[in-house]
Amino acid sequence: MSLKSYSPTSAARRGLVLVDRKDLWKGRPLKELVEGKRKTGGRNAQGRVTSRSRGGGHKRLYRFVDFKRFSGDDVVKGEVQRVEYDPNRSAFIALLKSQSEKGQDLHSYILASRAVKVGSILEAGEKCDIRDGNTMLLKHIPVGTMVYNVELKIGKGGQIARAAGTAVQVMGRDDENILLKMPSGEIRKVNGRCRATIGVVSNEDHQNRSLAKAGRNRWLGWRSHVRGVAMNPIDHPHGGGEGRTSGGRHPVSPWGQSAKGKKTRSKRKVSDKFIVSRRKK
Repeated sequence: MSLKSYSPTSAARRGLVLVDRKDLWKGRPLKELVEGKRKTGGRNAQGRVTSRSRGGGHKRLYRFVDFKRFSGDDVVKGEVQRVEYDPNRSAFIALLKSQSEKGQDLHSYILASRAVKVGSILEAGEKCDIRDGNTMLLKHIPVGTMVYNVELKIGKGGQIARAAGTAVQVMGRDDENILLKMPSGEIRKVNGRCRATIGVVSNEDHQNRSLAKAGRNRWLGWRSHVRGVAMNPIDHPHGGGEGRTSGGRHPVSPWGQSAKGKKTRSKRKVSDKFIVSRRKK
């Protein structure tokens, strides 16, 4: 996909740069693979705001995406019917048509790689061809290959590298584990029985967009983020003071926690043993 800029016919159009989606499916999603999505407004089950600056936005239908792709040992083949926009994620999704053992047509949504097009035949199984969009076990993927939608736990479904334009590189092998280099630079071990999809996630130009106006961010469900120094002292530690101030103390969150690199990770070293090299030296 390429980027599309607009003529400055208004202030909202000046500087607007979006991803050109002319090649995507223009109809509605497959009805049996969607359901209504209820907004949270950044609130948890108790109704308390746990994620600030969220709320509003356009209505959405949630698309059920198949992050597993296969369950048995047999190779499953499917044809890409169309590539669609998904409002719930930055990547594009592809509608895959395959057949069951009884000859019935089965449809599923998958994360589309940048090389997948309408009519592409994709495979999923324990071992299959090294081709963009194919899903297989990590232990059968050659060193140096770029993969995405990588599992962390066997059979759970892809959890790593699902955002637009992301990918993970297979660096080597360590007994039954595979060494993967993350987009952040971190190198970690993942069991060789976990699944991954060959290629790079679609919509690489997602990060190059320019929304050009605050209203377009509101359509996406993001509300304005107010600076602490602009608040009253009852609302934020940086608030108050005569005239404009710079806060009067080191930057902190609204609850007084340092905002300049204080480590907040739990001391439980559950996954540390799988990290070979951290992203920060």
